[in-house]
Amino acid sequence: MYRPLSRRTLLRGFGTAVALPLLEAMPPAARSGPAPVRMAFTYVPNGIIMENWTPDASGRDFAFPRVIKPLEPFREKLLVLSGLTHNNGRALGDGPGDHARAAASFLTGAHPRKTAGADIKNGISADQIAAQTIGRQTRFASLELGIEHGRIVGNCDSGYSCAYSNSIAWRSAETPMPPEVNPKLVFERLFGNADPGESPQARALREQQRRSILDFVRDDAASLQAKLGAVDKRKLDEYLTGVREIERRIEAASKESKELTPTSMEKPEGIPVEFEDHVALMYDLLTVALQTDSTRIATFMIGREGSNNTYRQIGVPDAHHGISHHRGEAEKVEKLTKINEYHVSLFARWLDKLSKTPDGDGSLLDHSMIVYGSGLSDGNRHHHHDLPIVIAGGGSKSLTMGRHVTYAKDTPLTNLYVSLLDRVGVKPEVLGDSSGRLTDL
Repeated sequence: MYRPLSRRTLLRGFGTAVALPLLEAMPPAARSGPAPVRMAFTYVPNGIIMENWTPDASGRDFAFPRVIKPLEPFREKLLVLSGLTHNNGRALGDGPGDHARAAASFLTGAHPRKTAGADIKNGISADQIAAQTIGRQTRFASLELGIEHGRIVGNCDSGYSCAYSNSIAWRSAETPMPPEVNPKLVFERLFGNADPGESPQARALREQQRRSILDFVRDDAASLQAKLGAVDKRKLDEYLTGVREIERRIEAASKESKELTPTSMEKPEGIPVEFEDHVALMYDLLTVALQTDSTRIATFMIGREGSNNTYRQIGVPDAHHGISHHRGEAEKVEKLTKINEYHVSLFARWLDKLSKTPDGDGSLLDHSMIVYGSGLSDGNRHHHHDLPIVIAGGGSKSLTMGRHVTYAKDTPLTNLYVSLLDRVGVKPEVLGDSSGRLTDL
């Protein structure tokens, strides 16, 4: 009779460590006890066309407006929240710079110091408050992902440092945690021991010689398979097949990028050319990280605040930030609505994947609290009140889902965050400008 597998069992090989999903062979306490609750925050830039976001009715019997229509299949796993505000995203005497303040305050509730120099100051973010406590229980305290490269120095918005626009996670008031945008580097962080100081020449040689990362753990995996029952064998095979598929897509993206990039430019590694492929790959990596309990805390920036990304794939070749200043022009409003709807549709695909990923007595979605939103509501006028906020998941039944809840005007968004932190066992007295806990969650 084999001894039960530890929940922290890793398949090991040369420079590689592959975490495992929850298996029947693991101790009963790991399988029958409550599943850990995960927290994730997905950020979209430049605001939303709110008339196409906000349901007309509160409570359970609300209709899904156009922008959040892709989320309707997950009605019973959603909370749509209205009325929440970041007062510290407003100017408060500092003049222009709403985009920088929107991102900087989104998870901190703090008013960032207006500077383009090294003397940045913001506040600690909700995800990092959680990471400081429950992050000790996982291989990685938190995971910060993004889609767009962004600087962390220099002036990016009317005298505000780029660090504010390009980061929503802050370890301390002076320490932003810029998101990783290269899926290949995220993969290596999760599964390999890549040397960040490795030269481009050494990396190229290693890449030329290396096989699938799973080849390095083949012997360990075969040994483990021999000890597992039929159900676990199937689970492990499906999981490793999924990991290999992610790796294959990264390899394809790397080849595609090199073929399309002029030789005079630095060639990216593993970043898909198509936005949609890039987002899907990052969501899949995040799923694996949560599934294996490698981390329970994550942030994902779909774009840096003030992003000028274009979306020709949906018929919007215009720069995102530019058309967010639509001045009520119907054509621009329609284009911005398409972008908003597109972002939500990609998020909905991720929720579908989470809902189909077993986790304990339910799914990863069941055991997660995922906040989707923006630090601006009306991007045209740079409004920081009545922010677009959705929570997906349910937090292991600690939230009453399937509703649209409207709060009093200017209720701090940070009141939501302290309420969610309570549900993962982290109970901060205050976060940013929080004034208490939210009721009716």
